[in-house]
Amino acid sequence: MKKLLITIIVLTAAGYLWYARALTPVDSIAASRTKVNIEAGSTTSQIADHLKKEGMIRSPFAFKIHLKLQGLDGSLQAGVFLLDTSMSVDDLAEILQTGRAQEMIVTIPEGFTVLDIDNLLVEMELIEKGDAMYCASNCDFEAFEFLPTEMGEMSERGGLLEGYLYPDTYYVPANDFVVKFFFERMLNGFRYNVLEEYAQEFESSDRSLHEFLSMASLVEEETRTDEERAVVAGILWKRFDEGWGLGIDAAVRYIVNKPSAEITHGDLNVNNPYNLRKFKGLPPGPISSISLKSIEATLNPKSSPYWYYLHDKTGLIHYAVSNEEHNTNRYMYLGSGSE
Repeated sequence: MKKLLITIIVLTAAGYLWYARALTPVDSIAASRTKVNIEAGSTTSQIADHLKKEGMIRSPFAFKIHLKLQGLDGSLQAGVFLLDTSMSVDDLAEILQTGRAQEMIVTIPEGFTVLDIDNLLVEMELIEKGDAMYCASNCDFEAFEFLPTEMGEMSERGGLLEGYLYPDTYYVPANDFVVKFFFERMLNGFRYNVLEEYAQEFESSDRSLHEFLSMASLVEEETRTDEERAVVAGILWKRFDEGWGLGIDAAVRYIVNKPSAEITHGDLNVNNPYNLRKFKGLPPGPISSISLKSIEATLNPKSSPYWYYLHDKTGLIHYAVSNEEHNTNRYMYLGSGSE
């Protein structure tokens, strides 16, 4: 009898420990977010199985027991929910019962283009491919008076919005996502964080906002560290003011849509004003979204004796005063001769 009692106690304790652990988050550190669709008419068992399949819970059985004990069985709502692996069963039950957190987090990194945004939103199943690019060129954004009034020679892939969309983290509805509204939020972010924050600097300059952003986007794409930004901005403004060609491949990559692939001789000979190997001056427009660090560097470039720079294969930058010194750097650090 005593052995039986001990066995019962041990099994009860083991069951309690198993149950308690089954209610804990699957991964409280990684917090991997997933859009989870709970279809209308789903039973508690079906919801539990679906959450397990999506990696949100440890045990469907423990999930169902918890709901019964809490009097929540049959109270979960249908809909699209943004869930993550750091949520406990208690958290999940509250969200699915109240309908809270039917949002998704969209993070637009610095250096992203409209095409990159389109690809990201497609991957998140918020839009169909091409919707964001179409909207950038065709939606009405006249309320944002700081945008260019006409395309000119700017690339259609970015419309009038390229470079004016503020990179940040945004919460968006998982259902009824409208890309135009999303772009408007990004444009408002640009207005608040860039135009208003640096209003005095922009107003006191002889350069236009569009020139600043075009240059800042080049600085964004051409630099690897914050320390480089102001120096590179100083070099590029100096070359621009002296009528030198900027010779920046990042703008070529933009127009031929090769973010990282090797640029060919044909790419470098493309007859397009974004090809800064052939055309002097700035590109017709910005080539990416821009960080505040690059905005600040472009507004406050650092004077230096340098006219050239390159990054070696490890990402370290090397400056040069003369073309001869630059070609030496190319030979030493890249294994190639003159341009």
